Amino acid sequence: MKLPPGIGDRYQVYVNGVLQEPGREFDRLGDELVFRRTLPQEGRLGPVRWLSMLLGIAGTYRKHENVDVTYEVDGRRTVATLVPKDS
Repeated sequence: MKLPPGIGDRYQVYVNGVLQEPGREFDRLGDELVFRRTLPQEGRLGPVRWLSMLLGIAGTYRKHENVDVTYEVDGRRTVATLVPKDS
């Protein structure tokens, strides 16, 4: 996952609100984060799934993990939500 430009070396990474430890749960390679486990992402919903949701038959309960990075820009705390490369 690509980091925001100018993030520097002082930042924290969270997956679903849980602080991740560098070197244990992820590594930084240049301007990208590489996680040591697969982070499931909910794919696009097909027409049958949309119809079943519209009719109230089913919902969407697929696993989806959010990755947030907190860092400072000009003394202000900033949060960026990262997206997978293939999104």
